[in-house]
Amino acid sequence: MNMFHKKLIRQRSIDDPYYRLRSLAEIATAAELGIKIDVNRAGVDDWLRLPGISIHQARSLVQLSQSGVQFYSIEDIAAALNLSVQYLRPLAPVLSFCYYEESDAIGRVNPNTASVDRLRQIPIVDASLASTIVENRMAIGPYRNLVDFQQRLSLSGQLTGQLMHYLQF
Repeated sequence: MNMFHKKLIRQRSIDDPYYRLRSLAEIATAAELGIKIDVNRAGVDDWLRLPGISIHQARSLVQLSQSGVQFYSIEDIAAALNLSVQYLRPLAPVLSFCYYEESDAIGRVNPNTASVDRLRQIPIVDASLASTIVENRMAIGPYRNLVDFQQRLSLSGQLTGQLMHYLQF
């Protein structure tokens, strides 16, 4: 791949962190640029950056991760998607297999479905806030997104910044 194309991919990746890589050559360039996808924390948009990964496959991988499944190798990803390892191996240069202790992996919590007890598992959520989240949801309806969540609960920017790593809408 020529230098111009590498610079173009670099710029596109900087401008759009979810730029969808289109070929194995772009995968190689992305790897050279240090672009990595943490398979155990990747969201649907992260998976969709990879050529050959469908929305259905991306959602399946995210659901498995959220339920506590950790992927330790490309073989694990292949097994989860019922694909051959050879099909996925070209994607390996941009995949990062990080492992998380159980205490670090409480998983993302959906405030639209979580019980008070489940919300309390988030380290910065006390009983009062957990109750308020559930009561507000029951009175007004589901939270549309993080901004809606923050506004409806009148949360500070600092608290919202801490919570956003634990929530998934």
